[in-house]
This record gives sequence, structure tokens and C-alpha cells, in this order.
Amino acid sequence: MNSTEATDRLLEAAEDLFYAHGVQAVGMDAVRERSGVSLKRLYQCFPAKNDLVEAYLRRRDERWRKSLRDFVHARGDDPLAVFGWLANWFAEPGFRGCAFINSFGEFGEPAPGIAAAIRLHKDEVRAYLRGLISDQRLADQLFSLVEGATVLAAITGDPGEASTAREAAKVLLAAQG
Repeated sequence: MNSTEATDRLLEAAEDLFYAHGVQAVGMDAVRERSGVSLKRLYQCFPAKNDLVEAYLRRRDERWRKSLRDFVHARGDDPLAVFGWLANWFAEPGFRGCAFINSFGEFGEPAPGIAAAIRLHKDEVRAYLRGLISDQRLADQLFSLVEGATVLAAITGDPGEASTAREAAKVLLAAQG
């Protein structure tokens, strides 16, 4: 197995395990076992668990934002479509909230690379909303609605949190004029 294949398999396993059980609860042996990659190859690809966690978050960020962009773009780049995408995500089996918020909460003060991956994700999501809405203040308010709905959906298990946030977003957008 070459390094690229091993890395992909390790990241797939890490994403499944870390998101389902938490980063701190999952050891490198569990990732190795799930991926089918040898321990030696695992440590060649990711010399430390923090390296694997950072790579997992960066990969998840790319996938998550692409899925959101594609969904919203297919609906004419309507900012309210963001909340439709959230509703679908919240209703997925195994939804556990935001992997970035969860990771930040687990670590308290994460290693610099992990913290940077978390901040980058939040910065990129905010920037995406600012690209949909020219009024930065309004885009930041929608960003807060997105984040709040995500946390509440994870805590309550209610995908309807996306609809609640969408209704609030509609009020904010209508007030803009």
C-alpha cells in the first residue's frame, strides 16, 4: 500500500471514529485497526495523533464547505438555502454537531495546528456567507444563526433547529430591505 492510499484510509477511519466517539476517546490503535493500515505506516503518515487530528479536521472542512456551496449554488446562491442544507445535515443518521466545535471543546486549548484548523473552518464559513450577502454585519448575524442552530441541533437532537434559524434569517434579510 502506497503512502497516498494509506493516508486516505487513515483519514477515512479517523473521520468515522473521531466524529462518532470524540477525538480524545479514540486511540491510534483503533484508527489503525479500522483503516487496515500497519502501525508502522500509520506513524510514517502521521507521526503524532495531533497530526492526524489536524489532517482530519482540514479534510472535513473541505468536504463540508464543498457540500454546502454545491447545495446553495444549486438554489441560486440564496442565503436561506444554507438553512435547508443544515436541515438535511441535522437529519442525517449519526449527526453529532460540528466536528470543529466538538474538537475544540474536547481539547480546551488544542495544539496550535489543531486550533488553526478549527479557526480556519470558522473563518471560511463566515467568509462564504459574506460572499453571499454584501452586508458583512448581516452575514455575521447569519453566521451566528448557523453556529447556534448547529449546537442546538446536536444538543436537542432536533433537526427543526435549522427551520427556527431560517425563520430568524428571513426576518434579518427582510429588515435589510
